[in-house]
Amino acid sequence: MVKKIDESVVGLAKTEREGAWREMARQVAHEIKNPLTPMKLSIQYLQKAIDSNAPNVKELSANVAKTLIEQIEHLSKIAAEFSQFANIGNTKNEEFDLHEILYSLVSLLGMNENVQISWNPLGETLMIDADKTQINRLFTNLLQNAIEAIPDNKNGHILIEEVINDSNVLVSIKDNGTGIPEETQGKIFTPNFTTKTSGTGLGLAMCKGIVEKAKGEIWFETQVGAGTTFYVKLPLTTLNVQRSTFNVP
Repeated sequence: MVKKIDESVVGLAKTEREGAWREMARQVAHEIKNPLTPMKLSIQYLQKAIDSNAPNVKELSANVAKTLIEQIEHLSKIAAEFSQFANIGNTKNEEFDLHEILYSLVSLLGMNENVQISWNPLGETLMIDADKTQINRLFTNLLQNAIEAIPDNKNGHILIEEVINDSNVLVSIKDNGTGIPEETQGKIFTPNFTTKTSGTGLGLAMCKGIVEKAKGEIWFETQVGAGTTFYVKLPLTTLNVQRSTFNVP
């Protein structure tokens, strides 16, 4: 009986892995097919214009070229997202100050005229041991999501705050966007799930994987029509009480 139970467990794990890969393959095929359709139609339309000696072939060629470039960039983005998701487990940890990443992102994304980003950094340097590239990707994704959650007819405001609890730092990113509907809240961190009209749906699933690899936690609180706050808790390696040299944008 024990042997049969072991065989059942192994078989179930194999089935789950195969199911996950089938779902991932389906998603890849779907995402690639979307850009290929307008590319094919554009080329066919241009070929028809050339065959019929249409007088505006030059103008059509320019439009088709523009469409092809846009869709190729979209394909490149899709490939990059799947590649990043697949490489979550390949970490190259180093010790660094989390403020370096937050300062860079706030400076860059703060140039958006439609959204005000406020950051309240602690005076201490927040040293963590993690993959710096992946942590940068984590907060880039969370901040971009916060910006995109704010409707065009609303003055956007994003608040970033930090709290030290024991040997951890808790970073919160609060937006005043549309909030997350109750029926979708349980699926937010599920791969391939997205509330956007475009994209692979890997963003928040990738964020969760990055945080877990850094031995941290991620969760959110939301109110429909009022906004969402994402929380990221990461373990600190050392705490330097010297004042930070960063000037908040």
